[in-house]
This record gives sequence, C-alpha cells and structure tokens, in this order.
Amino acid sequence: MRSVALTLGCLTGLCLFATGMVSRGETTSPASAVINPNNEVTPISFPGCANICAPYHGPVVKGVDASTLTGKVMCGYQGWFGAPEDGRSVNNWQHWTKSFGPLADGNAKVDLWPDVSDLAPSQRFATEFKFPDGRPAEVFSSFQKPTVLKHFQWMEEYGIDGVFVQRFANGLTHPTSLEHCDNVLASCREGANRHGRTYAVMYDLSGLPAGHMEDVMNDWRVLRRKMAITDDPAYLHHHGKPVVSVWGIGFSDNRPYTLPECRQLIEFFKHDPVAGRCTVMVGVPAHWRELRADAMSDPELLKIVALADVISPWTVGRYVNPLEAANYAETLLKPDQAWCHERSIDFLPVVYPGFSWHNMKDGPSDQIPRLRGQFLWSQFYQAKRASASMVYVAMFDEVDEGTAIFKCVNDVPTGQISKFVTFDGLPSDYYLKEVGAGARLIRGELPLNEKLTLRQAD
Repeated sequence: MRSVALTLGCLTGLCLFATGMVSRGETTSPASAVINPNNEVTPISFPGCANICAPYHGPVVKGVDASTLTGKVMCGYQGWFGAPEDGRSVNNWQHWTKSFGPLADGNAKVDLWPDVSDLAPSQRFATEFKFPDGRPAEVFSSFQKPTVLKHFQWMEEYGIDGVFVQRFANGLTHPTSLEHCDNVLASCREGANRHGRTYAVMYDLSGLPAGHMEDVMNDWRVLRRKMAITDDPAYLHHHGKPVVSVWGIGFSDNRPYTLPECRQLIEFFKHDPVAGRCTVMVGVPAHWRELRADAMSDPELLKIVALADVISPWTVGRYVNPLEAANYAETLLKPDQAWCHERSIDFLPVVYPGFSWHNMKDGPSDQIPRLRGQFLWSQFYQAKRASASMVYVAMFDEVDEGTAIFKCVNDVPTGQISKFVTFDGLPSDYYLKEVGAGARLIRGELPLNEKLTLRQAD
C-alpha cells in the first residue's frame, strides 16, 4: 500500500499557507475579524479590501442552475498563483517556486506548464525558463482578475458547471494571504456571474493550528456581512441553502486541530442564527467509513461526518489506473454512497486526471499517468455506473501536482533539473472538453461508454 503522505494529493498539507510565508503550526496576527462585546463582527482591512469586500453589483448572465448541486460537475479552484509585479502587496513568486528566488531550473514547484496563449501580454509573466524554440516561458498570476475571468470563460465554453474556490484556513489571519484569497474570491464571483457559472467557498483546514477554528467562523461572518457572498446570484445553493465546504476532516496525518473543533465548525455553519443555515459539504479521507488507512480510527469521526449534508471522500492517489478505479468503485464508492443514502446525505465522488509532483517533492515524474484521458474518463464512467448525481474534479488549475484540467502545453520548457509532464500530444484544451463531456454523462445527456473518443469530447 502506498504511504499516506505520498498519496494524499493537493489539499492535504501542501497549501501550508498560500503565500509560502507561514509554516505548519505557526500563528500570526492580526485576525481577519474580531468580535466586539456587542457580538458584532468588525473586519480588519488591508489595502484594496474596500473594493472587493462588498456585495456584487456587476453583470449577471443566466447559465447553470445555481440552486442545486445535483447534476453538477464542479472543479476545485486553487487560485493561489502569484508573480512579481502582479499587483499584490508582496513582490515574489507564489506557488510557482519551491523557495524564494527566480522561477528557474531547479526551483520550479509545478509539473505542468500552463498554456497562457489566450491571455493578454500584461497577464503573462516571463520566467527564466525557455521553450525548445528559444521563446521565454511565461506563466500567469491568479491575483489578476482578467486571468480568473478567462478561466471562467473557458468553463462556460466547455460546459463546466463551476468551482469550489479554495480558501486556506491557515492564512486567514495573515494580511497578505487574506489579500490574495479575497481578491481571487471576488474575481471568481465576477467570473461566475459574467459567464453563467456557479461557485462556492471551500475552507481547506490543512495546516490550521489547534484552537483557531474561530478564525474560519469569523472569516465566514465577514464574507456574508461585507461581501453578501451567499446572496450572490451565482453562489451555489443546495436544498434551499447556501453551500459551504470544509475540507480536511478526519485525516490520519497528525493534524493539530481536533475532531471536536471540526464538530463545532460544522454546527456553526448549520445552526448559527446569523451566519449559519448552510448546506455543509465535508471533504474526508477515502477510508472515512472504515476508519482506517488515511482516516483516523476514532469512531467519533463517523458521528461528525453524519452531521454533514454532502460527503466527498478524497481519492487522489488512492487508485492509479482504470482497473483500480473500478475496484475502488465497488469496494468503497458504492458502500459509501449507500451509507449516505441511508442517512439522507448527498454523496460527491472525486475524480482526477493523473498525478505528478516530481519538481515539488522529487518524486517520480508522471507518477500516475493520464493515459491520454482514459484514466479520468474511467472514473466518470464508474461514478455514473454507481448512479452518482454530482462529481468533484480535482483540480481546475493544480499544476503543482499535475492534476490540472485547464489548458497546458505539450512543448514544455527545457531544464537540467526541472522536468515537466505533458498532455501526451493531446490539444491543450482536451481535458476541459473531457470534463464538459463528463458533466453531460452525469446528467444523462451522453450514453454510458467505457471509452471516450476525441469526437465525443467535442
């Protein structure tokens, strides 16, 4: 069996602060919000907050039905990439590099290289890498709104319903990280409205110290009060209530926050008289129901998970080819789904296209091959066979671990140390098309086929 540390994938401990400035367990101040004696929430501002921490008043285009998660294929959206001179209050590379310094051979953190040809010159940032033909290799910054809007334009064009916008709990008390998260969330909100998509907030608890769950609660209070986030036309609702997700409950990797703290957070989202009354989705380990392997063995986990409205087990790295994906569907997915059905809880399976973190972790390059799209399609196929009514795709923009489904290049930059994987010669937009086809499959608009052809993806 693969080690848990190796196979957890993108959301578990690798986002130990989106800016790369705070390590696991380190606490920071000031908080993103404080509660005064009258129980009123006062947000702590940073430069630019006044423009983005406000209700949305821009254009709204009708598209996907934001009133339900049923029938949706949603992607995870990290949005954590930054570049020097991209408008942030810090002037560094963010998430592109392993350490401070240039984005150059030996310092790259990503295994896929994004295709930025659709972006304006002002949205591209040159690196010290070069393509085989000698052109400078460029990347993007998630902090720039036009780039995020372009990503949502792709979602509309290829039929992807929307995203869960990652919000990293261990950065909510650090001004520069909060600046980035708020800016990306505001851009996602505008992108969803302009392009008829839907979105919801996902709090990733990875790296959160013990005793800091109140940071998440205060942040959600601010989003609802200052941004009126759940009143937004594009914000995802389910069963008549706004959806909020908590990712990272019950993993057996010695997280400092506790199960009782997770219970407190879920009950806050569900029952708080002002900021609650939400549909709560929880991201849990693949073996949550069995209380083994990547999951804690504490039976209290099952009691806490049963409080949720939607359960989504993390499966990145838990199977590595179509045969193993089929075995997972029989031994875990279907029993998990039955457990949820008995308790009137919705089930959201996770699918992913492949995996590689050679540059970040010195692991094997192309560790879980994509098989020219057939690995991802095998998971859509198994989900549909199990009568899944919704799917979560990991991830839209995760080039760090090679799970991205947005546009990436095949003619990758050259280096002596850094090594990049490709889409095996498939068009840069192939996985956008495939996820769009997966959405049609889940909704019953495509026949159930074990193999996907390029024609079907179109």
